[in-house]
Amino acid sequence: MSKTPIGIALTGSFCTFDTVLKALAPLTEVYELYPIMSPTSYESDTRFGTAADFRRRLTELCGREIWHTIPEVEPIGPKKIIEALLIAPCTANTLAKLALGVADTAVTMAAKSTLRNERPVILALSTNDALSGAAKNIGVLQAMRNYYFVPYGQDNAQEKPRSCVAHFDLLLPTVEAALKSEQLQPILQ
Repeated sequence: MSKTPIGIALTGSFCTFDTVLKALAPLTEVYELYPIMSPTSYESDTRFGTAADFRRRLTELCGREIWHTIPEVEPIGPKKIIEALLIAPCTANTLAKLALGVADTAVTMAAKSTLRNERPVILALSTNDALSGAAKNIGVLQAMRNYYFVPYGQDNAQEKPRSCVAHFDLLLPTVEAALKSEQLQPILQ
């Protein structure tokens, strides 16, 4: 039996990359993964690791080359390549672009192409301003058709009272639910 193809997109919340890559591993048992990275995540070396190392790990996990340009992901829509798109981590910058319909990176274009086919886009947010500047965009996207959220909550309420991060251990059940047009309880402690 063939595996359902889904896109896996990483945006620039570098502090979560290691956790996300480990959390994606169980998805390889069920899904055929198509890796996508934003330009910033594809090119940037940070204190959390080098771009080359993260690219290598993602390529090995998915078993295929990473799409990181708009021309590479544009065929997702017309060719119906994937059944869903998981953006993990999804930054506030990406949330804002999606809420406004902006498609100026490989990740936002992949989302637009996925939505074109009435297929789910699943967001695993990671942002220090989820309960301030990004809150309106989270609200807009939670109300929009075909957007689903990996359950999330505050990650450090004492030191970062407006910061939220997805429960990355819930990637698999969230994708499974979204493929059935169901949203898991999106806000957790």
